[in-house]
Amino acid sequence: MQNHFALFNLPPQFTLDTAQLDAAYREVQNQVHPDKFVSAPDAEKRVAMQWATRANEAYQTLKSPFKRAAYLCELNGVDLQTESNTAMPVAFLMQQMSWREALDDARADSDLPALEQLDAALRTTQREQLAQIAALLDQTNYAEAGQVVRQLMFLEKFSEDVARVFETLEV
Repeated sequence: MQNHFALFNLPPQFTLDTAQLDAAYREVQNQVHPDKFVSAPDAEKRVAMQWATRANEAYQTLKSPFKRAAYLCELNGVDLQTESNTAMPVAFLMQQMSWREALDDARADSDLPALEQLDAALRTTQREQLAQIAALLDQTNYAEAGQVVRQLMFLEKFSEDVARVFETLEV
């Protein structure tokens, strides 16, 4: 099966031209969109639907820097072990605990400025980790990039938690 990069005729690398990705996605969708197969036999309709679905999934993966990094690691033989391996550097875990406490305090005190400060720190850390991942992937250091991707997964989940607290405080 063709990988996501090959589907869109893009080089398999972390740094992507998003305009080029968007154009390639539109081109693939134009070729396989189910509307073009309305009068086709059922088998052709199913194949078109499968290709359209695959193109959507590939596009969503490559569009997200986080998902693209994880995909590149997995393409290059790095099992991220997202379900079974929760080992992290001590400093990272300490930061997570500190942020969790800050989130709990901001929620309990309905402290929007504290939550905004936490969110800004989190976004900065996410940007720094994406830059680190990009450098590691550009050097084809997939194993080490995979470790940082796993950390970024924790940050992504924590970012969702912060967003939920924002919603409750702004209501």
